[in-house]
Amino acid sequence: MEGLVLPDPKLPIAPVIPRVNLDIPTAEIPTYKSIVVPPSDLRPPDGVKAESKDEQPTGIREVKLPVLDLKVPVPENEILITAGTTAVVSVAATLTATAAFKWAVTALKPILKTTWKKLSQSKKKGSLAK
Repeated sequence: MEGLVLPDPKLPIAPVIPRVNLDIPTAEIPTYKSIVVPPSDLRPPDGVKAESKDEQPTGIREVKLPVLDLKVPVPENEILITAGTTAVVSVAATLTATAAFKWAVTALKPILKTTWKKLSQSKKKGSLAK
């Protein structure tokens, strides 16, 4: 008995692939302008009057309630009108959409029920025929 005989595989010659040279990647590093931070004990220069901190921001008025002796901040008229108009329009749109949806449900419910019954009956007839 002879030893194990294995077939001699004949492989094709490997193709020559040219070498690819890749450049070293570069990146642009972001730079930022330095921020000047004022010192914590910043004071106005001599001869300049400092602004008072009691001034109200623009757009806000104060109304004094006589009974409570309390000042309540109130926005300007334009802001109040805009807020009131927005509230009225959103409530009207919600009520209209609700009424329309209820009407659609009331109108479509019988139609959908009838259609569903007809579909169910035709399915039952089709399954009984088989």
